[in-house]
Amino acid sequence: MNALMDTYSPPDLMFDRGEGAYMFTEDGTRYLDFISGISVNALGHSHPKAVAALKAQAEKLWHTSNMFKVRGRYELAEKYTRDSFADRVFFTNSGTEAIECALKTARHYHFANGRPDRYRIISFTGAFHGRTFGAINAGGNAKYLEGFGPRMEGFDQVEFADMEALKAAITEETAAIILEPVQGEGGVRAFTEAQLRQIRQLCDEHGLVLIYDEVQCGAGRTGKLWAHEWAGDAQPDIMAVAKGVGGGFPMGACLANEKTAASMVVGTHGSTFGGNPLAMAVGNVVYDEITKDGFFDHVIEVSNFLHQQLAGLADSHKDKIEEVRGKGLLVGLKLREGFLNKDLVVAARDRHLLIGAAGDNVARMAPALNIEESHARDAVALLDEALGALKSA
Repeated sequence: MNALMDTYSPPDLMFDRGEGAYMFTEDGTRYLDFISGISVNALGHSHPKAVAALKAQAEKLWHTSNMFKVRGRYELAEKYTRDSFADRVFFTNSGTEAIECALKTARHYHFANGRPDRYRIISFTGAFHGRTFGAINAGGNAKYLEGFGPRMEGFDQVEFADMEALKAAITEETAAIILEPVQGEGGVRAFTEAQLRQIRQLCDEHGLVLIYDEVQCGAGRTGKLWAHEWAGDAQPDIMAVAKGVGGGFPMGACLANEKTAASMVVGTHGSTFGGNPLAMAVGNVVYDEITKDGFFDHVIEVSNFLHQQLAGLADSHKDKIEEVRGKGLLVGLKLREGFLNKDLVVAARDRHLLIGAAGDNVARMAPALNIEESHARDAVALLDEALGALKSA
């Protein structure tokens, strides 16, 4: 008997341990992990420094709540602000909590500046911002909203990357624009660098807050620390991060510039577990590892190799693959009509390769950032076999 809520539909597969780019079942069967907990295990499984940090902290102090200061929280916040647009940080336990903080901060900024009427937030089709009530309304996916009552007031949505529709949607009540520089769940689609700069300019012209959701595409996944950095002068006012920043340990953060963070004073927001000693111990190690000299160069090098190999794969399977999408090590294979991404996920898993499915009939890959070319080569070979066995729906 299953005592869990039936909110997931996992395969009949249970893993016992992980090592680097691989996971092992209880009987020792090895799988090449090219989804890494959905872009989470940035350093792979059981990274020795992360394990050591967690063990050491676990033997000292687990939890204090936010009634007291936590040294690791101040240390990690200093690193985030040193290496980003941000001046302030609020630590959370997940990406969706970071999004909630971002939405509240954007609205409260306008409230504190005498414009409580500015509360509407614009997002884009294909967006995924989490599963809390506020996040699903920001995302606007009808499937995730169904059955939870009327839609929350204050959210507007335009077509992905449609700049004219975005301009038309801005009103005197608009508070913010929220977007993922590279959509994950929505089909591994990236805004162009020019579009990000244009959106930044629109926000400046209309006095809007720009929110980036880099929960999935941040923390080095695209070959820079934050995905929006590729666009140069397109910095956000607020940014939500999570997943890879904890390297597998649940943590996230809402980063903000001084302008927007100033209104978030005592009592406006809180979290019992956010920024706890265990999360901060791991988060500091993960951050130090991914920001080491040469790390992002490696991400770019191996991701270029992977994209080249996947382009060759797409050429070999023109009848099944429409295009290769993504940026860095957030990659998608858009399948042609008649072939299902979920079927490809199963075919790959049957060959001991773990990938995921995303929207728009895309098979998604987000491996650990420290994989080698050999891992990419093996993954493409297994995908080649899986595509060869893939049948039309």
